[in-house]
Amino acid sequence: MSAHASVRPTAIKKIGASEIHILWSDGHASTYRASYLRRHCRCALCVEELTGRPLLAPEMIPDDLTIVSVELVGQYALHFQWSDGHSTGIYPFAELRALCPCPHCASASS
Repeated sequence: MSAHASVRPTAIKKIGASEIHILWSDGHASTYRASYLRRHCRCALCVEELTGRPLLAPEMIPDDLTIVSVELVGQYALHFQWSDGHSTGIYPFAELRALCPCPHCASASS
């Protein structure tokens, strides 16, 4: 079981067009760039379902990608509509929390 399995957002705020800030129930705060999240999409268009092989070339995602919209999916995930037209990815809370790019989380995962 993931260390973040029961963590949920307590506040979600879009910052400008290209960032989202999430305050988590464990007290941690994460800020994600749109391009970072888009490059980590795990939908069937971006990752081969059977092998897990990436189908998305990260360099094809522009750094200036923006978040068109974000919405809750049930009580377990977020769904984004990106400015490149992609909208099939769902980001479960545990996966999203594990993707936190802050220095503390980055050093804990290496």
